[in-house]
Amino acid sequence: MSKDAVETAKAAVAHPEAAQVPADAGDAGYSKDLKARHVNMIAIGGAIGTGLFLGAGGRLHNAGPALALAYLVCGVFAFFVVRALGELVLYRPSSGSFVSYAREFLGEKGAYVAGWMYFLNWSTTGIADITAIALYTHYWSLFTDIPQWVLALIALAVVLAVNLISVKIFGEMEFWFAIIKVATLVAFMFVGIFLLATQHEVGGQTPGLSVISDNGGVFPHGLMPVVLVMQGVIFAYAALELVGVAAGETAEPEKVVPRAVNSIMWRVGLFYVGSVVLLALLLPGSVYSADESPFVTVLSKIGVPAAGDVMNLVVLTAAMSSLNSGLYSTGRILRSMAMAGSAPKFTARMNRSQVPYGGILLTCAVCVLGVGLNFVMPHQAFEIVLNVASLGIISTWVIIMVCHLIFVRRAKAGLVERPSFRLPGSPVTEIATIVFLLVCLGMMWNDPEVGRKTLLLIPLIAIALVAGWFGVRRRVSQTADQELTRLTKQ
Repeated sequence: MSKDAVETAKAAVAHPEAAQVPADAGDAGYSKDLKARHVNMIAIGGAIGTGLFLGAGGRLHNAGPALALAYLVCGVFAFFVVRALGELVLYRPSSGSFVSYAREFLGEKGAYVAGWMYFLNWSTTGIADITAIALYTHYWSLFTDIPQWVLALIALAVVLAVNLISVKIFGEMEFWFAIIKVATLVAFMFVGIFLLATQHEVGGQTPGLSVISDNGGVFPHGLMPVVLVMQGVIFAYAALELVGVAAGETAEPEKVVPRAVNSIMWRVGLFYVGSVVLLALLLPGSVYSADESPFVTVLSKIGVPAAGDVMNLVVLTAAMSSLNSGLYSTGRILRSMAMAGSAPKFTARMNRSQVPYGGILLTCAVCVLGVGLNFVMPHQAFEIVLNVASLGIISTWVIIMVCHLIFVRRAKAGLVERPSFRLPGSPVTEIATIVFLLVCLGMMWNDPEVGRKTLLLIPLIAIALVAGWFGVRRRVSQTADQELTRLTKQ
């Protein structure tokens, strides 16, 4: 446990009211310009991305209609993670989010691991995003002659500029990105329901339950393919934890966060599960493909003109949104770490608009390496980085649940006070979620081409983290001593 956490615990015994808000130096200096509509749409944007618009096609092909069940199960556990984070946010809003909570409940080593694994997640996701943007832009003949790496660099430059201007601009950009994604899904669902209600033929077949029953049922390939797609489905929900980071820059987190978190569950049910059920009722799973958005597949079968162009624009929007969110969140997380001494000092720097530009630029530097990867290996770049990112998101979610377990234990000991907005079923909920996430990680071993190679990176990442810790531990200790001295003099 860190000295910070020991002092918090001691203070809690003598002054229970003082234990409510432990100090985090990384939270100072931020504006509170994110409004309720921004945070709500950041929650939606985190729940809807390329995992649905593009990834659902290949998963439907492999798992069949039971994919809806996989999305539902993973969605429930994703909701548990966000609900646990929401409770921690109401206990103490922080732009450092789970890294700040890891520092309080797991010590500086826990915060160090949480922060750098999250950075690994978003920096590699950023590479995947700029690769995806370049690939989607190549869809239009106007851009086919422009090299993939040039388009990736342009996308990175545009999103970087938006992030550096102000948090309000970031919020507005995410708001409109989310509006586009939601409007597209709602429009498709209306089309799908109309096709079902009128029994309009889709690709020469009459839509309805017969499409499922005549093509192998709910589990056309058995249970195992459904289990195996869980790992990819979990990654589709990555970015839901952004709600916790954004809470540090909103004026009324106690009102905004519960609404945003609670709305995630019905959005998952409506948009993910509802969309997959509709897709399964309209066409057999074998018709869908990993090479094409399932929505484009349906719309092209009924002769909708420019369906591919419209959906390509939406998927492009989803990738831009993800890149935008990644730069935003890593900038805040790295600043929290830098203030504690576990990240480079320059990542703590803020500009006049109260944006932590140092951390954002560091993430961009890694993404520039991704531009190089697009130059050297344009066809393999996307798959390589996406699997590395999955290690980061699973470790982040596990750390959030471990922090919540310790938080509840301290609350029972009278050291902290739980807010009224709580994760139900603790500690069973946290333990079940952690086990589920670790099982999803282990299932990657069944994919010898990519998943197994990704798991073999874990020892290398562990060695890098240990080496890094020995490099920063003295600075972390000195920073903690200085903070303790400052607090005792107050």
